[in-house]
Amino acid sequence: MSFQVKLLPDLVFSSPGGKPLLLDLYLPLKKKEPLPVIVWLHGGGWRIGDRKLGPDFYQYFAEKGFAMASIEYRLSGEALFPAQIHDVKAAIRWLRSVADEYHLDSDRIGLWGSSAGGHLAALAGTTGTGILEGLEHGVEEYSSDVQAVVDGYGPTDFLQMDLPHTPEGRSNDPETEHLDPVLHHSDMNSPESQLLGSPIHSVPDRVREANPITYIKGDEPPFLIMHGTKDTAVPAHQSELLYQALLEKGNDATLCLIDGFGHAFFNNNDLDNHPPYSASLHTTRVGEKEQIESTHVKIFELIEKFFRKHLMKMG
Repeated sequence: MSFQVKLLPDLVFSSPGGKPLLLDLYLPLKKKEPLPVIVWLHGGGWRIGDRKLGPDFYQYFAEKGFAMASIEYRLSGEALFPAQIHDVKAAIRWLRSVADEYHLDSDRIGLWGSSAGGHLAALAGTTGTGILEGLEHGVEEYSSDVQAVVDGYGPTDFLQMDLPHTPEGRSNDPETEHLDPVLHHSDMNSPESQLLGSPIHSVPDRVREANPITYIKGDEPPFLIMHGTKDTAVPAHQSELLYQALLEKGNDATLCLIDGFGHAFFNNNDLDNHPPYSASLHTTRVGEKEQIESTHVKIFELIEKFFRKHLMKMG
């Protein structure tokens, strides 16, 4: 079933330091039950990009019955970490606070992030309410917990980012245009160092605070982690680390490694108009043995199935 969609642009969800932060809300029309919400977190190395950078939010996935909220967060040139995760949590709390007004289901909120946004999605998913909150802005009486996370090629352990760099795997995409092909992530001009305000090797405590894997304890929401095997902006090993940490704590997680893909592929709306892509799929479910298979996937279709399983009410 396909729904007509109404766009509500430029909604202010928070004003840290007096600066309004905006989100665009895409609402399927004529759906009777309250809408599950997917929050999109854009990429750009935490230092460029905005809520317009991403896939077609009508097609993915408002027309499929999900409310889509594409949000801003403060970039590293404006504020250092943890401002970015505070903004993400403020957006989640705000969406819960206006759930009745916009016909949203406050019990079914998922995160979908790309690159730096994937990092923030994973971090929000592993911290939950009460950790890294700060509560310096936002609607404090509401939870920032989420019920599902899709992490697309996001960093998860900053100190393990430096692998050999080659131009292979990069794309002509706004998310990666800021990256130097010979960049070392420990350099002060790296996205990770600029996010923290210091070279990452000089601030291990702050790195630990920023790493999503730091907080995994076994009660995380379901994760779908997607990464291209030829990604040199963020090595696929970063997603493998996150998946392994989730697996070891008994969480529900899926890792999809897509053969030959580079960075920022979520921004390509044409992906699923091609034959399925070769991929390695690693899946673990609570109380079950890990399953590993070589398969073929359609990327947006896999994401939709994941959110439909974990956010849609069945029957």
